[in-house]
Amino acid sequence: MARGIFRITYCIMFFLLASITAGRAQSSLKIAKLKYGGGGDWYANKTSLPNLISFCNSELKMNINPAEDVVEVGSPDLFTYPFVHMTGHGNVVFTDAEARNLRNYLLAGGFLHIDDNYGLDPYIRREMKKVFPELSFVELPFDHQIYHLKYNFTNGLPKVHEHDGKQPQGFGLIYQGRLLCFYSFETDLGNGWEDQSVYKDPEELRRKALQMGVNLMAYAFTIL
Repeated sequence: MARGIFRITYCIMFFLLASITAGRAQSSLKIAKLKYGGGGDWYANKTSLPNLISFCNSELKMNINPAEDVVEVGSPDLFTYPFVHMTGHGNVVFTDAEARNLRNYLLAGGFLHIDDNYGLDPYIRREMKKVFPELSFVELPFDHQIYHLKYNFTNGLPKVHEHDGKQPQGFGLIYQGRLLCFYSFETDLGNGWEDQSVYKDPEELRRKALQMGVNLMAYAFTIL
């Protein structure tokens, strides 16, 4: 019952924002980067979300505010964002209250993208178990719709940066048939969204990373 109330509340909030947006040149709809405790660099990839927003506004004809927000895991403001992005290299710690808040947000219809910027993996798997003790990350098959909503990625995630010589993997937390958290591993999607001057990646590779970001955004908005 509580899950249904949260979801209805979230959907009403989203559509109110969308209706306001339709009448304004500057969108009220925003996406956010997740700020968390534990010492990890949640603030990494400073140009990635603004570039993804710009690309989505162009490719999906969306009207997302060009500036990213920052939202804390335990904040009630979390519920105002249909899409939240999390990244970093190191430790992550959620308090019990933060874990409950994140769980309620995701059950209400929110969507979390976690991007391992290298070194995040053991910590985020541990902390997401606090959020969903009953769930484990599962690798999504290449025919999952998240790889095909706007752009086709027949072999799954693009490989942006090398770390341990492993193939990129896309994992998900699935609750009652709905993918509510997507975890990109061994790919560094967020690095691919950064300004070209940061890593000097080939433009074709950056575009693939941004295209996959578009698919993530499209999925997040589709499931509302």
